[in-house]
Amino acid sequence: MNDKLTTTKVPTTRRKFLKYGASAVIAAPYITKVSAEPTTINMLAWYGHGEPDMVGAFEEANNVKFQAKYYAGGDNMMALIAQSPPGTYDIILSDGEFVQQLNAAGYIEELEPGDYNFDDMLHEDFTQFPGHWADGKLHSVMLRAGHLGVSYNKNFVTAEEAKSYKCFWKPELKGKVGHFDWHLPSLGQMSLLEGNGAGLWDLDDAAWKQVQDTTLSLRPQVGGYFDYGGTFNSLKNGEMHAMCGIGDWITGVLEKDGAPVASVIPDEGGIQWTESYCIGKGSEKADMVKAFIQYMLSPEGQVKSAQMAAYPGIVITKAGRKLLNEVDPVEAQRTGQVDGMENDPITLIKEGRIHYRNIPVQQSLEDWNDFWSEYKNA
Repeated sequence: MNDKLTTTKVPTTRRKFLKYGASAVIAAPYITKVSAEPTTINMLAWYGHGEPDMVGAFEEANNVKFQAKYYAGGDNMMALIAQSPPGTYDIILSDGEFVQQLNAAGYIEELEPGDYNFDDMLHEDFTQFPGHWADGKLHSVMLRAGHLGVSYNKNFVTAEEAKSYKCFWKPELKGKVGHFDWHLPSLGQMSLLEGNGAGLWDLDDAAWKQVQDTTLSLRPQVGGYFDYGGTFNSLKNGEMHAMCGIGDWITGVLEKDGAPVASVIPDEGGIQWTESYCIGKGSEKADMVKAFIQYMLSPEGQVKSAQMAAYPGIVITKAGRKLLNEVDPVEAQRTGQVDGMENDPITLIKEGRIHYRNIPVQQSLEDWNDFWSEYKNA
């Protein structure tokens, strides 16, 4: 594996990269004239990834400016790319399960594995993440992750009740259960409730019918279907007392502000959302994008990711976890990102309680989306 970065005048060995972290990347001499106009980097991502708390330091050091287009849900991401000319997006932040579709459609570039420090990953799965590789070639690099489970208001749902997705049917919650409006997270949770475990995405006709029936039985409890902002606000103002299809990426922001909400991984298991970076096909700024990805995988970049103002995530590198515990031990403790904690996200993966979010195996995405529309209109 190639231990060198492609920049110069900075520490280039892997050991020095981990020691110096972000400074070894953002100090790269891409700027020939300080007065030059910033280079625009077009980004397609979930909300928050192009904001100053995430990209500001890199922009300032490298005289670039990120122009972000935000989406919600992998289906929406694919549609936006399909409607855009090749080369429109320099960097694409994709849900991990959609990378294989991006690659199949020819929307992303092949990456050089030696450019990224896979030896520092907290779990071997993060190196060979499903869908990121095809025929031995790398097409995406994992950035961060988080876990989906039962999200609830502690004034109306007890910690004991939250140990099962069955709590969503609690009579007192009628009209107070919400959904993040995307079929994969919620239907995946219903599949876990039905005992499908690691096979939650690979459903035969009978199992798929059972998941649909179970989901439809929840309909009388549901008070709304929300986008990111609506999900956040409905929990914040108490409009919803429990929420399907989300996790700490929403409740964590509210919890840090003192709201009586939490997210837990229930006994039936949880789902991991995974965010990964790709270089858009035909980008003329691939070298700069590569440097940015390296920066975000540095300890400093990983801490920024964990603390992202829009929604928190878990770090995926050993050096990132170490730095997070040094500079923000409160957040590290809150999210279990401390070696030995019972709710350590990496421990949960190793114990088999977390299943990576995927797309349907025996049905199409259209099948799931059609049912989701039927459910919402029931």
